[in-house]
Amino acid sequence: MNRWLHNISLGSYIALIFLFALWEGWLAPFPRLPPGFLLAVKTIPLLVPLFGLLRNNTKAYLWSCLLVLLYFIEGVVLSYSYRHDPWAFDGVRLYAMLETVLVVIYFTTALLYLHRR
Repeated sequence: MNRWLHNISLGSYIALIFLFALWEGWLAPFPRLPPGFLLAVKTIPLLVPLFGLLRNNTKAYLWSCLLVLLYFIEGVVLSYSYRHDPWAFDGVRLYAMLETVLVVIYFTTALLYLHRR
């Protein structure tokens, strides 16, 4: 059970990194900022605890659980902000919902993994 929780939490964390890289780097980069600025701002903090997560470091799991809460807030705010835009479901709203789901999956499985460990 522990290995299963570890794999799901690690997979959702890496999927979150790829989601940010794909969205901010290729699908919808912000036009008023230098290229790659938001990509760096969003992905570099997630890359910091990744090495510890790969090594099953307890402190890395705890810090990353606190870190992903910021991304949860961003996903909920974007989902709420674009709720009345009928065309937003294809773009920003879908991205925000996927971000929120990945964060919830990671947060839940990481805490369950730490609790069982």
